[in-house]
Amino acid sequence: MLSDEELLRYSRQILLQQVDIEGQLKLKNSRVLIVGVGGLGSPVALYLAAAGVGELHLADFDSVDLTNLQRQIIHDSASIGQSKVDSAMQRLAAINPQIKLVAHRSALDADTLADAVSQVDLVLDCCDNFGTREAVNAACFVARKPLVSGAAIRLEGQLSVFDSRQPASPCYHCLYGHGSEDELTCSEAGVIGPLVGLVGSLQALEALKLLAGFGEPLVGRLLLIDALGTRFRELRVKRDPGCSVCGTGHE
Repeated sequence: MLSDEELLRYSRQILLQQVDIEGQLKLKNSRVLIVGVGGLGSPVALYLAAAGVGELHLADFDSVDLTNLQRQIIHDSASIGQSKVDSAMQRLAAINPQIKLVAHRSALDADTLADAVSQVDLVLDCCDNFGTREAVNAACFVARKPLVSGAAIRLEGQLSVFDSRQPASPCYHCLYGHGSEDELTCSEAGVIGPLVGLVGSLQALEALKLLAGFGEPLVGRLLLIDALGTRFRELRVKRDPGCSVCGTGHE
């Protein structure tokens, strides 16, 4: 059950008929893995902790750098040189001491990633490289765990949900294949801070919808964000029968 303090803390979202007490209890009993506690992972972690998701697993092997602070709002100047996971855990514990935080401070390889995914109900891809995204996608498909994937670079962002529990849902590989050899990172191409905040906030919203069971998640849809013109566009994405991850023969 929810304590009196929890009822007060989460009262504004409990007032929503789509959430109510039942939905809040689902959030309390949920476990989530956030892969990457940087520009995208910052708002994701902050909002999920504030919303009362009971257990947050934070995965990041990097340390806080001065160049991170323009957009990675969970960290501050005092965190420079500190593990991003440790910095984030301190901030989240201060925001909501009632939730459980689990640290993954080392890079996740095939075995540790599979184990980390198996321990949670939902995964958020907030990393900044294609190889990790592919590995996370494959692990989520095998474990039948929903994946909320976001990305942002320069002045463009995108967001989608891949839910292998649904037969018609595509996976990340259906959409992006083997990626591009000239893939750029934010350190090479740049990014505007509020854009990663926007994409991360939308990732958190999609996660809450999936965990509490309300609304229409972005399954089979890709949301494209043009920050320069403040425009949003949506594309339909179908499952690829020949996909090497989720296609026929890989069920």
